[in-house]
Amino acid sequence: MTAAATGRKPVAIPLFRRSKRRDLVEIPGRADVLALISVLLGYPDEEFDSLRDDLTQAVDALPRSAAASLIQEFWEKFSRFELQEARRHYVETFDLRRNCSLFLTYYLHGDTRQRGMSLLMFKQRYRAYGFTPPENELPDYLPMVLEFAATTGPGVGEGLLRMHRSGLEVIRTALRKRKTAYSLLFDAVNVLLGPITQKQLDEARQLISAGPPQDSIGLESPLAGYGQADANVPFGPPAYTCSEKREPQ
Repeated sequence: MTAAATGRKPVAIPLFRRSKRRDLVEIPGRADVLALISVLLGYPDEEFDSLRDDLTQAVDALPRSAAASLIQEFWEKFSRFELQEARRHYVETFDLRRNCSLFLTYYLHGDTRQRGMSLLMFKQRYRAYGFTPPENELPDYLPMVLEFAATTGPGVGEGLLRMHRSGLEVIRTALRKRKTAYSLLFDAVNVLLGPITQKQLDEARQLISAGPPQDSIGLESPLAGYGQADANVPFGPPAYTCSEKREPQ
């Protein structure tokens, strides 16, 4: 019996929640996993600290999966940090190293002019699906992309993550090398996105070896590859990294 015959309107599944991928990994509570990783990758400010009990409950409530186990392992380690220690660790991990930057378009386009177009694409994608990100953060900021993926599903939201899979692998490799608990969150994202392709692995290795693309105009010398140099200087636009808000105390 059709919907017209019963007088009921057909149930409309939004297009952005569909995915035609046949290799999609089934993860119970998929949106919750993405949303929680988004929060846990945020800077541990006072608001974050006040949510510790809520975060513990949210982590414990995740349906059982490989991704959930990795998040739980991360939280077991990270929740032991005092606030100042957590802040210091965050800044040292993400703000002082180019190969751990949480701004995804950097890995795909480096500091070239193409990066601006890619950032615009993020904004347009958000706007098209009614997602309103904070104005004080770049649109390719990974926690924001994860929140968008949690909101819109594996079709569109996770598509942005898959587009930057090689960059995610660069970060994951660097975090594993540093033996930081944050690598567990990237392991969880990796599980959720499914097996990485050989092409993506090759791209990640190339990025680690040679670094991202660079415009030669106006540059005295190109940045070295991640494996060649990793200067402990703030990476990224000053307005977004190592601001006063993120100063370890």
